[in-house]
Amino acid sequence: MPKPKGKYAWTATVGEKGQIVIPKQARELFDIKSGDTLVLLGDEKRGIAIPPKAMFSSFAAAVFDTDEEDER
Repeated sequence: MPKPKGKYAWTATVGEKGQIVIPKQARELFDIKSGDTLVLLGDEKRGIAIPPKAMFSSFAAAVFDTDEEDER
């Protein structure tokens, strides 16, 4: 199955202090540098997301958008 254009997946291991290392390719792709502050979004059904800085507003709206079925 071919990889969809613009879609990526990486893994990260959580250390003893709860820290993760963002893979180099992801840091370069999203211009994440040492000292940057990242926002982690969580949804009990969808999981955790770390959106790129430039896409945060639209991504946050999509993550927290609920419909009536989610409310039940």
